[in-house]
Amino acid sequence: MHTHGIKHAKHAVVIGSSLAGLFAARVLSDHFEQVTILERDPVHDLPESRKGQPQTVHLHGLLAQGLDIARQYFPGIEKSLTDGGALAGDIAEKVRWHQFGGYKIQFASGLIGLVMSRPFFEWHVRQRVLALRNVTLRSSCAVSGLLTMLDKKRVTGVQFIDRTNGNQTHSLPAGLVIDASGRGSSAIKWLEELGYAKPFEEEVKIKVGYATRIYRRDPQDQFSVMISADPPNGKRGAYLFPIEGDRWIVTAGGYVGDYPPTDEAGFLDFLRSVPAPDIYNILSRAEPLSEIFPYKYPASLRRHYENLNRFPEGYLVLGDAFASFNPIYGQGMTSAALQAQALDEILKRRRSLHGLWRPFFRGAAKVVDTPWQLAVGEDFRYPEAEGKKSIWTDWLNAYVLRVHIATHHDQEVYAQFLRVMNLLDPPASLLSPRILWRVWRQRNQESGALEMVAEI
Repeated sequence: MHTHGIKHAKHAVVIGSSLAGLFAARVLSDHFEQVTILERDPVHDLPESRKGQPQTVHLHGLLAQGLDIARQYFPGIEKSLTDGGALAGDIAEKVRWHQFGGYKIQFASGLIGLVMSRPFFEWHVRQRVLALRNVTLRSSCAVSGLLTMLDKKRVTGVQFIDRTNGNQTHSLPAGLVIDASGRGSSAIKWLEELGYAKPFEEEVKIKVGYATRIYRRDPQDQFSVMISADPPNGKRGAYLFPIEGDRWIVTAGGYVGDYPPTDEAGFLDFLRSVPAPDIYNILSRAEPLSEIFPYKYPASLRRHYENLNRFPEGYLVLGDAFASFNPIYGQGMTSAALQAQALDEILKRRRSLHGLWRPFFRGAAKVVDTPWQLAVGEDFRYPEAEGKKSIWTDWLNAYVLRVHIATHHDQEVYAQFLRVMNLLDPPASLLSPRILWRVWRQRNQESGALEMVAEI
């Protein structure tokens, strides 16, 4: 351990060993003598989707910003991933993306991404984290509550049930507890039991449902295909990516309750019904390697911990337990990594853990702002979406639609759009004079695009 700022920090506990928990543990390993990860499911040393991770069998995206953070905390991981079968490629050049009536222009942008399955990536990260001498993972251990001082002003550890040892209950002291247990976190319940107010919750109901299947892939096929839904009327999309093991992973999804079937014929019919035929044409001739896995995601949810006036010392909430977005946009893993990075920067500047929750929740909220705005802004293209909508949303969506249309022809606009989508640049960069001029210059090149703009 090489501490930067905190003195005499002995033990930290992380609840949950998904990617949010693993990145948090990696950060804490630089500031604490010992870090213990508690995971309720059994964990084996191989790529796998655990019972508590129903979403990991589906297509996931590690945005360019997330890959940069992974490189920072795990030097050499990119080579390990590609040696194991992950595919690296230029995002603009390797992805054939159909949206709003046309394909985005393909060119060498210099923005490199990795494609692989979520269990494969998480396994590599977990191996790196557990190779640290001061990090321990205890699996099949379900945290049942928080330990506190008598005045309940400070969390002093956790109570957990060890399912490997006759369901015995144990106490584990800690100077800091981080809850990275996901959207189903018990944080709200625990806070109310301790007499604290729960944070304001912001919810946008979009009723997304999708289904995923794995197919055999010719090793020479290393491209990706994205057929996005075209709101407000088009509700169906599909996404095909190459992953390790010479396989395709395909996820077909629908908005506002238009869910894909999970039988063979129905699934293929759904793929045939999306706005472009590319994915159906590939998979109608491919060999399936798995069953069809369904998943439903009713709403994006954000908990505004940063607005609380009281919060127990020694306790933080991170990852999907803090905010979870419509997974169609692939922002979750990168958001969790950014929150862990924000925690690292704060710990480097502090000499004490006292009051840590205030700057961390402010920093995490700042990290979450951009992916939240991007996700719910797109969701509100559907009039059926339910939630609090900014007065600027419709205007911004009308402009971003013109950006989408410009990406069919303009490399510079598409390159900047990709930087925003990969959380490298703020959304406001799409409103720079240079991009504004190029977007409006394209407005007369597609009459169909103008008709869609007029509908808005």
